[in-house]
Amino acid sequence: MQPPVLLNIGGSRYETTADTLTQRDPGSLLAAALSGAAAHGLPTTEDGAVFVDRDGELFRHVLNWLRDGAVPALADAEYRQLLREAEYYRLPVYEQCLLPPWLCVWGDFDPNAGLIDCISERIEDWDDKIGRSSEAELTRKDVIKCIQADKVRFRGVNLSGLDLSKLDLSEVDFSCGCIEETKFSLANLYKAKFREVQASRSSFNYANLRECEFVGANLQESTLDRTNLQSANLQDLRSAHLQRADLTGANLTGANLEGANLKGAKLSGSNLQGANLQRAYLREVDLRETQLTGAKLGGANLLGAIR
Repeated sequence: MQPPVLLNIGGSRYETTADTLTQRDPGSLLAAALSGAAAHGLPTTEDGAVFVDRDGELFRHVLNWLRDGAVPALADAEYRQLLREAEYYRLPVYEQCLLPPWLCVWGDFDPNAGLIDCISERIEDWDDKIGRSSEAELTRKDVIKCIQADKVRFRGVNLSGLDLSKLDLSEVDFSCGCIEETKFSLANLYKAKFREVQASRSSFNYANLRECEFVGANLQESTLDRTNLQSANLQDLRSAHLQRADLTGANLTGANLEGANLKGAKLSGSNLQGANLQRAYLREVDLRETQLTGAKLGGANLLGAIR
């Protein structure tokens, strides 16, 4: 019989097995920790438990998912918190699922989906049920017609929920508008203006945001994975997903990046003076040429960061 694996998650004690931590997703942080916690920046307590400075209460949902693939029924805000935990533990798509279809509590379970995908689907379903505060005033076709002009302004226009991915939206003015849950993936947004926009939960993955203006913009919980943000001017990025984003030379003075995921982001020459980086995820980030004077780093994960 395998000896139990002891875990101390934010002060909450858990006991499980090596099989539970490795079989469902062998590429997760928890699985990797079994081969050597110290090598992955995880200390051990006096009783031999692996210590992880994360939410101990939410971890029970992570552990239950590793055991049997169950996704709990939670409120929208709790799903968003659990999504952050799943991202930290690296529980994305996995190739082989051991969960029999009949164990899925939702009935539409994708056997090739990881915990991150399952939670994201629940959030999308929740958003669909409650609806947005207001509907978009234009369609994708309307936007395509408009961008044929020399100067395009969507100031104060509601474009929430639209799929604007892959479009050439360079130098377009979206200022003071509402673009919540809007898809800009792979779009060319060079020199676009997003001053004072409401853009929470929008997707900018792989988009070109070079020299964009985001002063006063709300990008909370938006995803900017592998986005080019060179020389961009940003401020409110609470809980934003900025993994591997290119922020070279970006002006982030006083920016609110609390809880943002910046793993692997390029920050060479960027200005983070006075920025709020509390609880930010900065693993594997090179900070040697980054201006951090007055930045708040309390609770930030800086394991593997170069300073």
